[in-house]
Amino acid sequence: MTTSSPRPTGSRHRQVIAPVSPGSGTLRPLGIDDVRIDRGFWADRQALNHDAIVPHIAAWQERTGWTANFDRVVDGTVGKQRRGREFSDSEIYKLLEAMAWEIARSGDEALEDRYRGIVARVAAAQQSDGYLNTRFGNPGQPPRYTQLDWGHELYCYGHLFQAAVARLRTGHHDELVDVALRAADHVCDAFGPDGIQGVCGHAEIEPALVELYRATGEPRYLAQARLFLDRRGHRTLPDIEFGRAYFQDDVPILEATDLRGHAVRALYLSAGAVDAAVEQDDDALAEAVERQYVRALERRTYLTGGMGSHHQDEAFGDDYELPPDRAYCETCAGVASIMVAWRLLLRTGDLRYADVVERTLYNVVAASPREDGKAFFYTNPLQQRVAAQETDPDAVSPRAHAQLRAPWFEVSCCPPNVARTLAQLATYVATTSDDGVQLLQYAAGEVVARLGDGATVRLAVATRYPDDGVVAVTVVEAPDRPWDLTLRVPAWASGATVEARGEVTPAQQPGHVVGGLTAGDVVVLRLPMTPRWTHPDPRIDAVRGTVAVERGPLVLCAESVDLPDGVPLDSLCVDPMLPPRAEGDGAVVEGTSVMFAEPARSPYGPPPVPRSVRSVECRLVPYHRWANRGPSTMRVWLPTV
Repeated sequence: MTTSSPRPTGSRHRQVIAPVSPGSGTLRPLGIDDVRIDRGFWADRQALNHDAIVPHIAAWQERTGWTANFDRVVDGTVGKQRRGREFSDSEIYKLLEAMAWEIARSGDEALEDRYRGIVARVAAAQQSDGYLNTRFGNPGQPPRYTQLDWGHELYCYGHLFQAAVARLRTGHHDELVDVALRAADHVCDAFGPDGIQGVCGHAEIEPALVELYRATGEPRYLAQARLFLDRRGHRTLPDIEFGRAYFQDDVPILEATDLRGHAVRALYLSAGAVDAAVEQDDDALAEAVERQYVRALERRTYLTGGMGSHHQDEAFGDDYELPPDRAYCETCAGVASIMVAWRLLLRTGDLRYADVVERTLYNVVAASPREDGKAFFYTNPLQQRVAAQETDPDAVSPRAHAQLRAPWFEVSCCPPNVARTLAQLATYVATTSDDGVQLLQYAAGEVVARLGDGATVRLAVATRYPDDGVVAVTVVEAPDRPWDLTLRVPAWASGATVEARGEVTPAQQPGHVVGGLTAGDVVVLRLPMTPRWTHPDPRIDAVRGTVAVERGPLVLCAESVDLPDGVPLDSLCVDPMLPPRAEGDGAVVEGTSVMFAEPARSPYGPPPVPRSVRSVECRLVPYHRWANRGPSTMRVWLPTV
């Protein structure tokens, strides 16, 4: 086994062991080998990922026959015996990417063996010209590239390429890399300037091709990614019932003002556009995407960081169309939003994008897996009106039910997306620049960063965040020359302080810079973790007259299991003049239960007269933990008295 790609590197900076390694930018990412998370919130979830989530996904992919589809291509039976949706190949590739990052993080040799076993089955199904798909192009199946709108062939390649990048970046030019390079060369031949003039109905190959270029130095991959980006918006895909905006094929990227249509498609496309813009020094393209994304953050994003308010088309709604009970907020859209925010952070150096990453990690990604790692949310509503029935642990959920986590779905894109995100999580913790290190996400462990001249900074981070807001950073190793440590101060952290060299000062947002540090110095950031009321923009009609409670980066929610007997959740009103008080990792709010008589004939008419009114206290828990105690009703936004 060789240890690097035979092609030259495409990056103008040192390649790092991370899923994103841009050739330029204000900030540079650190690799999975540069950051260690050794205890606390995210360490626990990385352990869960290794011990439960990844094995669970692999077992279900075998159980449903999705992995065996590659075997059926080899033995010629796939035309009649294929299992799963048209894009199920992509879930195998996402699992392989998760495994690759997890192997690099943990050094698990048994996982390496399982990874190689799956790769061998995938590789055996590849055709001689590089084409690889189990749904098209084989005997008894539709011809290749005849259903670009719904076929997902290029989408599947994208996830294959990202898995290959994970292997290349972690020091392995193996069989999967060879498969991916042959497939990428095939795509360039088939869809190049003189080839098929279409795009995939689901964006994903665009960021993957750019990252494959960065990892290998092959310029064709970057050029092909740009071709796909430039072709998008010229109405080459059908005008379906949701309109071409569903595919982002209604308006060219440079001319669009909003993120619209299918949320995951829109965000993957945005990530690819930022990637290509960075490599081609195209400020106009990058700034267009940034404007669209910022507008979405301002007008089309839920309190949790979730995106997508339509169930029927998994899409963005109009500005301020953010109903809590009908929130779709697909877990994959949360992952995709993190991808866009991270790329914009690296390009611009704006630490507010790290706030977006934090919010989405804690309140979307962390919410998806059940506490045992064996069931998942596909969608993430902010209100559950009716307590759900328990899910069958041996059944595939036929659709994206949001009532309780399910062990597997007919469309199981979200579980492996969670797995690959948790496996690569350390790469989101910190960045570096020529003259400094930026701590972005707070987790106990160690950070090793190299500055522009190669000088090393080594930091030890001690914290219980988000259980409390104290983050102590010890400088273990530092250069003799001046350098800066920047601590991200979240937008919600009014009153935060920084202590350095015996002096306590107010923390500056969005990043507090401390200079002149030497080995042995300790810097302590103190973030206020008192629960706080959050009020919605009045233009969000669906939650007008309500408030929510947040504690640090965590959105809290009320669950029916925490209310006194006989008090339904929909009867609860709170008084925002009475501050919530901390309790554990959540809060307690004082409120009133207002019960009304059932309407005689209609829910409309004169103002209803309360049947009973009683004072109650309600415990609020972190949203990411809801529905771990069985069926319940839940709401984030609480009506006010």
